[in-house]
Amino acid sequence: MGGRERQAPSAVGLGELRCSVCGRVSRPSLEAWRCECGGPLDLLGGSAFDVDALSSGPPGLWRYRDALPRIPEEHVVSLGEGTTPLIDAQRGTGLKYKLEFLSPTGSFKDRGSAVLASCLRALGARRAVEDSSGNAGASMAAYFSAAGITCDVYIPAATSPIKTRQIRSYGARLVLVEGTRADVTRAAESAANGAFYASHLWSPYFLAGTQTFSLEIWEQLGGRAPDNVVVPVGAGTLVLGASLGFRLLRDAGVVDALPRIFGVQAENCAPLYHALRAGRDSVDDVDFPLRASMAEGIRVERPPRSRQILQAVRDSGGDVVTVSEAEIYRGWFALANRGLLVEPTAAVAAAAAERLLRDGRIAGAQTTIVALTGTGLKSGEAAGAPPGPATGADAGGG
Repeated sequence: MGGRERQAPSAVGLGELRCSVCGRVSRPSLEAWRCECGGPLDLLGGSAFDVDALSSGPPGLWRYRDALPRIPEEHVVSLGEGTTPLIDAQRGTGLKYKLEFLSPTGSFKDRGSAVLASCLRALGARRAVEDSSGNAGASMAAYFSAAGITCDVYIPAATSPIKTRQIRSYGARLVLVEGTRADVTRAAESAANGAFYASHLWSPYFLAGTQTFSLEIWEQLGGRAPDNVVVPVGAGTLVLGASLGFRLLRDAGVVDALPRIFGVQAENCAPLYHALRAGRDSVDDVDFPLRASMAEGIRVERPPRSRQILQAVRDSGGDVVTVSEAEIYRGWFALANRGLLVEPTAAVAAAAAERLLRDGRIAGAQTTIVALTGTGLKSGEAAGAPPGPATGADAGGG
């Protein structure tokens, strides 16, 4: 974080970074994963989004190169991410499912990992450290392997064997940490001496990738924005990516208004929900009940970008809502009966969208995108049922 910043020659195209707390501007480096004041870093400026250039671009995330950091072509890492299907959820309603679980490693995290791995490759990174117990760890392991970057993934000792096998399969060095999710983060930060701490919770390059979620939806809807977007929210990487993407489209003059963003948390761990209800600007010092949840991917107690998440939701006119464990299970089961096998974390969005529709908070005549973020193939111990409440917290979701 501090100390002399080592800047690679190719970093010139990656733009500048600005702290979201103190406003300090800095250049990209392999030492600075957050500001010296402790605040998250954001990409500064960027070129206008060239809509006309899309007609000649191939499908996939890199179709939106104008919206991404200027990464030299030789450093771009891709596994075919992006262009996930958008399907009708219910006849007679405007609900549509965005099938992000069909991404290369099974989650939307591949959008962020592709851009982050490419940027670190351009910066000359040789080793990176990530902490997660789920989809983010698997995604990072895959993309860093493709980039030729050695990756250490720190995870809770109680992590599902399915996920640990996936992470190991990509060649990452796996470190199991006893204790809480916070203990895992501290261990990863301490171990990052001599390596880049590539936390997806902090990285502005990761958010640059997740904003393509919105750009893709805009194209799939024939060049218009939806009325509402419903997504799981833990660390907030998809909420913030969605907000960034639709703002980019608005600034380019191709959409008139931002869709309302509804972030969904499990009742058993809902710091953002309680912060919003209390009128707070962040989750700092917010008290909330904390229990185990089957939606382990969004069980994040103190998301580092909570201030930005809450602001993005407020600016859109949306909300943060919660669902119970029973609702998560019913949502998961209903999706499975439609042939959509997702992890319980993804089912929270579908469950919340159904309730928002029933309560009249979204209208059937409106277009509402529901993000199905992760595959169910790596979330359950037994076929036909999602896992029971998690014993460890996974900061790799949302």
